[in-house]
Amino acid sequence: MRSPAPTPPPARPRPATDPPPAADPESAAWRRPPASPEERHSDALAAGLLCAVGILSLLLTRTYGLYGQDAAPLALAAPLVLAAIAPLAVRRRWPSAVAVAVAAVFIAAGELSVPETLILNVALFCALYTVGAWEPDRRRATWTRGGIVAVMAVWLFLSFFRATTQDVDLGLPGSALGALTPTAAFWLQQVLINVLYFAGAWWFGNTAWSSARQRALIEHRTEQLAQAQARAARQAVTIERLRIARELHDAVAHHVSLMGVQAAAARALLPRDAPAQSTQASRDQLTALEDSARSAVAELYQLLGTLRDEEAEHDAAGDSASASLSLADLAPLVADAEAAGLHVSVTEVGEPRPLPPLVGLNLFRIAQESLTNVAKHAGPGTRTRIAVRYLPGAVELEVSDDGRGRPGPPPAGGGLGQRGMRERVASMRGELLAEPRSGSGYVVRARVPLEGSRP
Repeated sequence: MRSPAPTPPPARPRPATDPPPAADPESAAWRRPPASPEERHSDALAAGLLCAVGILSLLLTRTYGLYGQDAAPLALAAPLVLAAIAPLAVRRRWPSAVAVAVAAVFIAAGELSVPETLILNVALFCALYTVGAWEPDRRRATWTRGGIVAVMAVWLFLSFFRATTQDVDLGLPGSALGALTPTAAFWLQQVLINVLYFAGAWWFGNTAWSSARQRALIEHRTEQLAQAQARAARQAVTIERLRIARELHDAVAHHVSLMGVQAAAARALLPRDAPAQSTQASRDQLTALEDSARSAVAELYQLLGTLRDEEAEHDAAGDSASASLSLADLAPLVADAEAAGLHVSVTEVGEPRPLPPLVGLNLFRIAQESLTNVAKHAGPGTRTRIAVRYLPGAVELEVSDDGRGRPGPPPAGGGLGQRGMRERVASMRGELLAEPRSGSGYVVRARVPLEGSRP
């Protein structure tokens, strides 16, 4: 009694901490993977180092007296510098929030005359760059950067306007350039620097995002290619196993069928012939039966050995002994059939020529299966004719019988012989005819085109 199929175990629920599956980088739903712990750690170290450099730059600018007496005191300037740089430690985790915070502190530092501009500009550049490179919501990235640029542009315009219309002295030595005072020239320079900073941060941020997306696309396609190659390899193994199974069926079915016919003939000869003749005839039949059994076992071991050998699966078609069979090896096949009681004749039409290995093997197996069917269904005494025709651009094999033998009981089996023949011919883009002849008998005709042989 067949046991019921085991019930598959329930699917394991996805933990809440598992990351969602990555979308196709070509789709609009793709998001850049979040920063790794190592990247966040490096951000924190870089922010700490930049804070130290910012304080050093603040001390240096106070030394040479930027803003003069109007400069913010160190107790106020230092916290503002740190407040503008410290958020960079989490810039890849919350890029938009960090950019807004840095921009707000940057404006506050400018309004309070903090005598430090270099490191603050670097911090603002990093913040804007991070929004373009790491913000997963691209619409929010555009609006955040656009809003910051707009606010900074208004603030810089107002600052430049105040510098040119009010008596603001930054304590800068230098002569005026026409109506352009040294202070106005300083603010104009700041406008140019910030335009370059904003444009560069925007462009480099978008480029980094596009590069990350391109890398993800390459990895995604590489993974798809690896899966396709693995699937093709599995399919190739499956196809090879099916081919070997078909070879196994053809070889064993042929020999075992002949064994049965020969055993029946030996059993029928014993009571009818004289004792000496009966003994000799029975010995001959049993010898042929032994040879067929030995051949069946040999082919069985070869084919099953190929199935067991993992490496041989890749080149079984070239290493298997059965791969060398062709129409030139019909003589042993005819001898086996005649030993089973058939009367077989072989004719060739046209100029014989070498056939491709697969064509020769498949036609040999079709001839083998056809003779097996004749022995099964028509029985001993059947006249069988094998015709091999070498035609322009094709080769044709025909196996026909007169159906006038002494058929035995109906053979048992699943009727896979003709199906295997049709599969073989279809794999070579040929044609197969298998039908009863008019009157009596049966005919099997396989026609296979040959590449490069057309006149």
